Amino acid sequence: MVDILNLALPYFGLIFIGFACGKTRGLPESGLSWMNFFLLYVSLPALLFRIMSETPFSELNNPPFLIATTLATVSAFVIAMVAGRIVGDLSLRKATMAGLAGAYGNIGYMGPGLALAVLGAKAAAPTALIFCCDSIFLFTIVPLLMALTDRDHPSFLHAIGVAARQIVLNPLIMSAAAGALTAALHIRLPVAIDRTLLFLQNAAAPTALFVLGVTVALRPFDRVPWEVPGVIAIKLLIHPLIVFALMLLFGPFAQPWAATAVLMAALPPALNVFVMARQNNTWIEPASVAVLIGTFASVITLTSVMWFIQSGRLVFP
Repeated sequence: MVDILNLALPYFGLIFIGFACGKTRGLPESGLSWMNFFLLYVSLPALLFRIMSETPFSELNNPPFLIATTLATVSAFVIAMVAGRIVGDLSLRKATMAGLAGAYGNIGYMGPGLALAVLGAKAAAPTALIFCCDSIFLFTIVPLLMALTDRDHPSFLHAIGVAARQIVLNPLIMSAAAGALTAALHIRLPVAIDRTLLFLQNAAAPTALFVLGVTVALRPFDRVPWEVPGVIAIKLLIHPLIVFALMLLFGPFAQPWAATAVLMAALPPALNVFVMARQNNTWIEPASVAVLIGTFASVITLTSVMWFIQSGRLVFP
């Protein structure tokens, strides 16, 4: 258990450091704008591109695994969305954000580092696939639902067009596609470019975790909306259980692949949930609360999943 804590606590430690700085320094939230831009448009795309491009294309071609993990994410999204509608009496726009909080974990900032630390190099390919497919699904469905519920659009076709442009031009989707194409064509980047991308990739996790801590520290925390505990439970408990069941149903998969899928599903709600809520001006305060409480709760739930994996108690036939 000490080994597990040594792996997990640096990630949570950066969040807590950011949270403490946000609470004590009193700097304006506007100062985070360029850091968020750097994460979403520069560092995280570099991380996703390198993971995809360095994974042999033959390993990326695993349709049963893709179907199982994506179906689990879709299921968690729908369950959280319905829970938001019923428990919180949310509108479709707000329920969409609740669905995102219940399905989109910290797969970019925490996922690759934790998966490689717990399971080794064999976790690279499943991590890349989950990262890519979850990002494509969630960054497709959310803009689409947001566009369809935006009354400013003159027509349904106009809303679809806006959503399509947001999907195609999303930096995460573009970088994932470029990385997969690079792997398929066996393209080797020039050393200088590759090292630049490596610098940007290495900056993603520490910057994002610190920004996460600062962001939630600067948000008001007056109350916990009724739907938030349910959404957090779906993300931290229901989502991993769905993945576990689908690994058995669609398998057999190699132990590192199945274990990586469960670990990635157990990650807390991502900072991008709050970022997207703010971009769409809906469910902003509950999103920040969900990220904050979900991150704190995952200190117990996520480290427990890591312990089950590393101790050999989570075994797939």
